[in-house]
Amino acid sequence: MPAPAELLKWIDASSDAFIARLAEAVAIPSISGDPAFRPHVLRMSDWVNAQLQAVGVTTKQVDLGTHVMDGQTLPLPKAVLGRIGNDPAKKTVLLYGHFDVQPASKSDGWETEPFVLTEEKDGRLVGRGSSDDKGPVLGWIGVLQWHHETQTPLPVNLVICFEGMEENGSEGLDELVEREKDGWFKGVDCMCISDNYWLNTRTPVLTYGLRGLVYFKINVSGPGRDLHSGVFGRTVHEPMTDLIALMGRLVTPAGDILVPGVDDMVGAADAEELALYEKLDYAVADVEAAAGGKIALSEDKVEVLMGRMRLPSLSLHGIEGAFAGPGAKTVIPAKVGGKFSIRLVPPQTPASVTPLVTSYLESEFAKLGSKNKLEVELLHDGKPWVADWRHWNYTAAMEATKQIYNKTPDLTREGGSIPVTLTFAETLGVNVLLLPMGRGDDGAHSTNEKLDKSNFIQGTKLLGSYLYEVGASKGGK
Repeated sequence: MPAPAELLKWIDASSDAFIARLAEAVAIPSISGDPAFRPHVLRMSDWVNAQLQAVGVTTKQVDLGTHVMDGQTLPLPKAVLGRIGNDPAKKTVLLYGHFDVQPASKSDGWETEPFVLTEEKDGRLVGRGSSDDKGPVLGWIGVLQWHHETQTPLPVNLVICFEGMEENGSEGLDELVEREKDGWFKGVDCMCISDNYWLNTRTPVLTYGLRGLVYFKINVSGPGRDLHSGVFGRTVHEPMTDLIALMGRLVTPAGDILVPGVDDMVGAADAEELALYEKLDYAVADVEAAAGGKIALSEDKVEVLMGRMRLPSLSLHGIEGAFAGPGAKTVIPAKVGGKFSIRLVPPQTPASVTPLVTSYLESEFAKLGSKNKLEVELLHDGKPWVADWRHWNYTAAMEATKQIYNKTPDLTREGGSIPVTLTFAETLGVNVLLLPMGRGDDGAHSTNEKLDKSNFIQGTKLLGSYLYEVGASKGGK
């Protein structure tokens, strides 16, 4: 059943108000991975809670306890749970989103202030969190606002879970889902997450799979303090030298993972699966446009797509403790830490991959003959997830997409990780759908993150239309 025409017209007419609300959300620098910004994440929880209450949602903020970050014990931001409707004749849909963001500053290369939403002439809404994930969260709130103001009953019952630690491993959320599976989340029939992106800038998608993640830190230490290279160079084992050697033995420039056994876990694609990738509206030029350079690993579209969706990948992220400022400081760091992650695909799990990584690094470190010390830390992890795209939940989303975009969406697996997706699917036993709002060039974790105005407005219509299609679906509860 299509969404009411009045709702869609109201969303168009409310675009300025929607953008103003998004600007208010972006202005709160809710960076979950930096202890200095934790008060802002806590404030963001309160802001989201107030927004939901204003549109008629019954809410509660759940204390998730504390955790240790960079040697500090910090309060975890409260999860915001919401519920509206309790009609046993209607399906109950669980919505998930997050209100924390990645770090950002002008020193990173941003062309605008990252926490000031800037509306460009071409319709881009530039600001940290605009696409990931504050825009989609506010899309849901916009849909609810119309129903609240017009006193129009929703076509489904809604249960809501918005959290503030997704960018840092969703700490505390797994335990919350387990505690509330027979409480707040009881009776859920399906789930929708809007926290991913189209493959390109043209064609909407439905996503039925995500890669998992293991995120490691290699710590190498030796000297009791930082040393002068003119005094100690070539007289001691240097931690940075050891670290660079280890990180250089993890992955090839062509993307092959050098940790024995990791790539071998994943079988080859059969002809049917290869045909699925061949059909997708995607080209090597799309990935290069999104990356901002002609740097794709292959000119073969299917090979590039499988590298993103159905194969594991290992990426090097950075080094802590090393000199990175201006000038030419001649220091030998006493301790350095290198960060890298592996994106996992079925049948890989953190439990099966982590021992391989740890054993390999310890073995390679022993080959260096160094007197420094090695420590391998697993910072956070998450399992990969794949859903049944033939489920009525996906059928409803496909029909809604056709209505709003006049296109049949592509069915994709995504390269990123949302670990809590599998937690909800396994704990609640429901089908989970990823219904993205943003485009493939949004730069969610990069500089100049943006959400196109057209995607914000049409995406809000899509979220509303999806609820009406679910409500009319003949699929079983």
